[in-house]
Amino acid sequence: MTVTETPSRQLAEHRGPLADLDTPDTLEALFGDPDDPANPLGHQAFVGADERGDFLPAGTKALQAYGIGAEFVPRALGGRLGQADDLARVLRTVFRHDGAVGLGCGAINLIASSTVWAAGDAEQQRWLASVLLDNRPTAGAITELAYGDDLARTQLRATERDGGIVLNGRKEVINNVARAHAITVLARTSEEPGSRSHTLFLADPASVPRHRLRFLPRYHTSGMRGTHLGGVEFLDCPLPVSAAIGGYGDAMETILRCFQVTKSVASGATLGLLDTMLRTVTGFGLQRRLYSRTVAELPHAEAELAGAFTDLLICDAMTTTACRALHVLPRQTSVYAAATKYLVPEIGQGAADRLAVLLGARSFLREGPHGAFQKHFRDLPVAALAHSGATVCLATIIPQLPRLARKSWFVSSAPDPALYRLGSPLPDLDFQQLEANAGPDDQVVATLVEVGQDVRCDPSLRTLCGRLLDELRSLTVGWRKLAPRNRTPFAAPIGFELAERYAVVLAASACLGMWWHNQDHPNPFMRDTAWVVSALDKLTVRLGYDPLPGAEAAARQVFAELLTRHAEHRAFDLTGRRLR
Repeated sequence: MTVTETPSRQLAEHRGPLADLDTPDTLEALFGDPDDPANPLGHQAFVGADERGDFLPAGTKALQAYGIGAEFVPRALGGRLGQADDLARVLRTVFRHDGAVGLGCGAINLIASSTVWAAGDAEQQRWLASVLLDNRPTAGAITELAYGDDLARTQLRATERDGGIVLNGRKEVINNVARAHAITVLARTSEEPGSRSHTLFLADPASVPRHRLRFLPRYHTSGMRGTHLGGVEFLDCPLPVSAAIGGYGDAMETILRCFQVTKSVASGATLGLLDTMLRTVTGFGLQRRLYSRTVAELPHAEAELAGAFTDLLICDAMTTTACRALHVLPRQTSVYAAATKYLVPEIGQGAADRLAVLLGARSFLREGPHGAFQKHFRDLPVAALAHSGATVCLATIIPQLPRLARKSWFVSSAPDPALYRLGSPLPDLDFQQLEANAGPDDQVVATLVEVGQDVRCDPSLRTLCGRLLDELRSLTVGWRKLAPRNRTPFAAPIGFELAERYAVVLAASACLGMWWHNQDHPNPFMRDTAWVVSALDKLTVRLGYDPLPGAEAAARQVFAELLTRHAEHRAFDLTGRRLR
């Protein structure tokens, strides 16, 4: 591989997430009005491309015009990658319009490049930066179809021969692999058991003999039909020794560190799919009339719409906290990222299912004004599975929670408020600071303890925080009593249940932190208690508590805010920026 000079690029102006909320961001403005049938980047155009099973050409051109590749390149290398939560919001804009483009032209570049930023040498980083700054696609050939997320069983071999490296084996269900200009490959480099038997390599497909690569047939999916999922077989494929990313045997540790970034950012990005589904169903509810009133005026529909909005705010609080923790609490994000990647898709899918019930038969239509709903509904579970499923995420955190229960909960101090303050800039993401396993200091959950003591003047929050603190005490006892085997990825169901409950407490802590530390938010709704009361009520119900008496008043305020944002074309997330 060689480094080529790239032309100068106009980087999009960086603005804080709370700056000028009445002006759409640059990328959103490029997409235009999604409801306009004449818009080449509207919902109808993306639905049509999905029906054809391909990317919308106008969509990829718009992202190239924006310079999407720069979002994945660290600023030190000429790109725009600084804060992880900023990247999640940029990608959320893309996912709001189309999941296939969001994954195939967006998130996959983060998966492919993060290991190079974490462990690659200067030459590898400069070369990959040039590929991305030219908006050329990349791919991460990490998993194998036979073993899924069990990366330790990787069978593709890399062996030393004649002063170089030779790859033999195949990778399947890899996004963009046949189109990629750079591929990161996980290969086995030793037959010894354990975590030191695998190495990552950075391959330039254009520099290897074509007959040494055989691209496998494309896989077709029910959701994200435009994604180009394929496979590649390496047939004595030669690579230079310099293609190794980091040292031999370092791959697993590097991947564990980088997956914290990809899990957090991807979870925040895919909330764009839920935003569009909620927007579609809210519009339907305001237009459709039943029993001499609109559907949205029916008590059940109002409750479901407000609940879905609350779910989206919960998910944004959790993903934004996980993303910002990569900067503020890098030693802890192994747990935070995995818990986020487990719970956010669970909450999002539940909200989507209930919205589909409200939309009724129209939720199945693949054309017309509601066609975007069924497309996003099919895209959502595909996005949730990207590079790690729910079981793997829980199995990742189970071995780490007993130590937190023993050494951290009710002991650790609350984190730097910058973790939650949306308007506070953070140092650029430093992959070297991330740890493969979390340290014994759970400061996000410590937020629950701190804020829970300061909200006693609010009866609803006092009750809800009391429930959550009781749950945290129960978890502390539960983890201490757990048999040793149930503290491993091979745990019985009880271990997974305790991990699930921890994730809910973590989400509640994130909501409290986001509310407590953003009392300067331009939107009075975000400063008020209604949304956080509704969020904690939903989360404690998930833990088995009865709905809080009196929480209906908070839900009505949430519903009123939903209608306001819908009328003003604002995002349904923590920032609430105008979309057009």
